[in-house]
Amino acid sequence: MAKAVLGIIGGSGIYDLPGIEDVHEQAVATPWGEPSDRFRSGRVGTTKVVFLPRHGRGHRIPPHEINYRANVDAMKQLGVTDLVSFSACGSYREGLSPGTFVLVDNFVDRTVHRASTFFGTGCVAHVSLAHPVGPALQDQIERAVRAEGIACQRGGVAVCMEGPQFSTLPESLTYQQLGYDVIHMTSMPEARLAREAEITYAVIAMVTDYDCWHEVHGAVDVASLLRVMAENNGKAQRVFARLARDFPAERVPCPVGSERALDGAILTHPDVRDPALVAKLQTVAGRVLRRA
Repeated sequence: MAKAVLGIIGGSGIYDLPGIEDVHEQAVATPWGEPSDRFRSGRVGTTKVVFLPRHGRGHRIPPHEINYRANVDAMKQLGVTDLVSFSACGSYREGLSPGTFVLVDNFVDRTVHRASTFFGTGCVAHVSLAHPVGPALQDQIERAVRAEGIACQRGGVAVCMEGPQFSTLPESLTYQQLGYDVIHMTSMPEARLAREAEITYAVIAMVTDYDCWHEVHGAVDVASLLRVMAENNGKAQRVFARLARDFPAERVPCPVGSERALDGAILTHPDVRDPALVAKLQTVAGRVLRRA
C-alpha cells in the first residue's frame, strides 16, 4: 500500500501553515505552466505534508486566473495522495453562520473560463465525478474539526462561481432557494483535476458571510469578511495540526475509488494518441498510459 502524503491548499487568508517541521521550499515546474507559488514540504510528526497557498503569498492571483492544472500536477509530482482544500465561502443557510466549517461533499459548477481537464484532443478521457469528495478522507477531517470544538456541518453542496465579483442578488436568491449550502470560487476545476490525477480530494469550506440573499445581513462587506477570515485562519491552523498529527501512515483506500479513477477512462486508441499531449500527461496519468 502507498505511503500517505497529505497535501494542503490554503485559500483566502491562509498563506502559510505553522507547525511544519523540517520545512523546505521548492518551485515545481509543470507542463501546464507555473503553480500559484513555491511549495512548502515537511512533516508533522511522522506525516509528510505539502502546502501551497492557492492565491500565492500576499494574495496575488484572483480565483479565475489560478493555474489549477499546474497546482494539481505539481501536487502529484510531490507524491500527494490526499488533498485537502481550505476555502472561504458564503452561506445559504441561516444555521451556517460565519465561523462555521462545512465539509462539502458535492459541487455545482458555475465557472465558465477555466481549463477543467488535463485531457483533450489526442487523448480523451472521461472520469466519474458523481462523488468528487473522498468519504474516508472526509471522516478524518470531521474527527479533527470536532476534536477542536469547531462548529461544523458534515455534507453539503457548494456552488462554485467564476468570480472575482460576488453574486448578484437574483443569483444569490436562486441558489438559496435551490437548497444549496454555500458558495465560493475555487473548488472547480480543482476537484475535477484532482480526480483525473487520482488524488483523493476534500474541501473544508469556512463560512465568512451570508452572500447577499439574507435580508438582515445584506451584501458582503469586505471589512467584516476579512475579520472573520482572520478568525477562521486560526481555526484552520488547529484543524490542520490535528489532522496531520493523526493522519494514517498508509493511504486509506477511497470508497469512491479516486486512486483508480483512470481505470478504463481513456477512450483514445494508443495508435492515434497525440505524443505531445501524452508527454504532458505522464505525471497525472502515467500509471495507465504506461500500460497501453
